Amino acid sequence: MPNPYSEIFRAKGAKGFAAAGFLARMPMAMAPIGIVAMLSQAHGEYWLAGAVSATYALANALIAPQISRVVDRVGQSAVLLPTTLVSVIAFSLLILSVNQDWPVWTLYATALAAAIMPSYPAMIRARWSALFRNRPELNTAFAFESAADELVYIAGASLSVGLSVSLFPEAGMMASTAALAIGSLAFIAQRSTEPARGPAMPISNGSAIRQRPVQIITLALVFVGMIFATAEVSAVAITESLGEPGAAGMVIGVYAAGSFVVGLIVGAMNIAMPLHRQLAIAIGTVAVTAIPLLFVTTIPLLAFAIFVSGVAISPTFITAFGLIERRVAAAMLTEGITWVMTGIGIGMAFGAFTAGWVVDTYGAHNGFWVSVIAGFLALGTVLAGQAQLGGKPACPVAAPCPAA
Repeated sequence: MPNPYSEIFRAKGAKGFAAAGFLARMPMAMAPIGIVAMLSQAHGEYWLAGAVSATYALANALIAPQISRVVDRVGQSAVLLPTTLVSVIAFSLLILSVNQDWPVWTLYATALAAAIMPSYPAMIRARWSALFRNRPELNTAFAFESAADELVYIAGASLSVGLSVSLFPEAGMMASTAALAIGSLAFIAQRSTEPARGPAMPISNGSAIRQRPVQIITLALVFVGMIFATAEVSAVAITESLGEPGAAGMVIGVYAAGSFVVGLIVGAMNIAMPLHRQLAIAIGTVAVTAIPLLFVTTIPLLAFAIFVSGVAISPTFITAFGLIERRVAAAMLTEGITWVMTGIGIGMAFGAFTAGWVVDTYGAHNGFWVSVIAGFLALGTVLAGQAQLGGKPACPVAAPCPAA
């Protein structure tokens, strides 16, 4: 039986834009937690670190869908180059403001400017859609991207924290900014795979967020994003409280080990169960496996609990984006995907701030209460929306869906 993943990479240009896009999207994971690691070491206050990180993540979550909507109208290259350039410059100034101990307001200002960074996961998926629209290979490509997103979120966060605590506070953010600059230039340069405007991809005057499935999935992933951020902030705080701050990168890194493998296996399978039910099971698993995090008392126990809690993350991504691909018309696909990424970004913003406040107020080990509560809120959202997620069939590819 042929490997479905090797099949999708035989398409002309697929390897190039996938590799460049993987590097370009590293900041979506490295930047929020990198800001936390950088500021918590430089200023010694988790609330400030969480607040600045939340400013960036929340602003990016709100701006990115608007950028993607413009991309759907005028194309990727015309939008990605200027917006990414502004983001790279702003990140560089944020790093400089910490290093030179500039006033606190400059931290918020530069973080806000950096938030103009486009959603590269959405741009990559749009290119896959242009290659494999209405073909079964598209499902495999989306599964690969979901697993890659999960790896970026967990491994990227681990790398960012690891560099900051082992080298110097700004190291993680410097690596994140370099990845954005190099990866985005390589991605934009590959014009041959850029989705073209034309009769097959009409311009829609509506917004993907008006669709009820997009609203439900985006809200659910807000809570999933909170789990990500809480796990990262709490891992940094707990390892520091146990006298082993250098273990934070390793602890966060094991998040990816099981989930990445499980995600690739799920993506290669043809599961007969409807996607909306798969999503409910995946998020239910995420919620239940967050509970043991409340009881960890050592680094090995923390690493094991983090590993278990991450197993269902990739399947959550795969099913969530699979539902979006089936329920949103091609003319709004980039925006629709970006709104789902926005949910994760908003969740990470609130999760970082909330977890930081809980850690500062109640101690490092209580930060995981945010993960548990967020997990069950995500499960409740998906269960309440099962009828809408599994109702009508997919919208026509060449026409926008009516508002739900």
